[in-house]
Amino acid sequence: MPADPGAWGDGEPRVPTAIAVTSADMALPPQDERTMPAVVLHDVDQRPLEQALGEIQALVEQHGHVIVVCSPGVSPSVERRLHTVRSLLETDRIALFRPALPPLGLAVLARQLRQLASCDLGPGVLASAGRLLTHYIHAGALLGSVARLDHVPVGLKSHAKSWVPGSQFGVVAHPEPQLVRIAPGAALAGPEFGTWMLHAKGQLASDWVTGTLAPSWKVQGLHETPLPAESPGWWGTGRLTEFCAYLPDLSVLYQLVTSVRQSTCHWCGIDVIGDRCVFCSATPPVDDGHPGLGPGTRPPRRELPRGHRGRRALTR
Repeated sequence: MPADPGAWGDGEPRVPTAIAVTSADMALPPQDERTMPAVVLHDVDQRPLEQALGEIQALVEQHGHVIVVCSPGVSPSVERRLHTVRSLLETDRIALFRPALPPLGLAVLARQLRQLASCDLGPGVLASAGRLLTHYIHAGALLGSVARLDHVPVGLKSHAKSWVPGSQFGVVAHPEPQLVRIAPGAALAGPEFGTWMLHAKGQLASDWVTGTLAPSWKVQGLHETPLPAESPGWWGTGRLTEFCAYLPDLSVLYQLVTSVRQSTCHWCGIDVIGDRCVFCSATPPVDDGHPGLGPGTRPPRRELPRGHRGRRALTR
């Protein structure tokens, strides 16, 4: 891999694929100097259809392709408006990507795609990379109540204890659901590779996250950011601190993506990785020796590049 990961090699200027988000708090500050800015589609469902149509059409004309990272917790009217715009433009150059991640994890994933947008990755590979990288994100929260938590299984005992004043719960929603009541010795299984952690404080002190969880996960960097507006609704309470452990380095992200075999979408003709084109939703021919990266499947075990702390194999 070149020292400058994914640099364009032909000397010609390239317009990067646009990475769009549906709210400003999904546009995290740049991770590095190469992180592309996010396009924020403000109030896409509230403005006149003509305005939203014109804005997204201009993005397609300027960037060639647009990847819209949309939260599962976003208002249904936002998703309907985006599908309407895509249909009216009659284009396969707009990808609506809606991964099952909590809001902070989704914002982190959108930033990783913004990092990769500066590399020599085609739009289909970049869009498919989002599905791959979700497997390496560990997203959860410290909660003051799990009574209204819908995204992680909650047992009757935990549900009952959530009504006890002062109870707190550590929860991981992705990649595998976990829930523990905070008490001496309480622990959550974390990533087996080196990560940074981002945390966002709501109406609950973040001491357990920063003082206990982060050291137990051996995170290499710890940063704070404002809580996304969608987080209280997603987690079922405003008494929370949300957290997300992730791979921060562009070189590592680039190597993960480029190590997966590419194929050509038989419908729209762009290069993709995995078992489905994110732009047109067509399924390319599947090679039995190369399993896809669709829902319910796991990427092959792979090692992080040398020199990266935490060299144990990454598993989905």
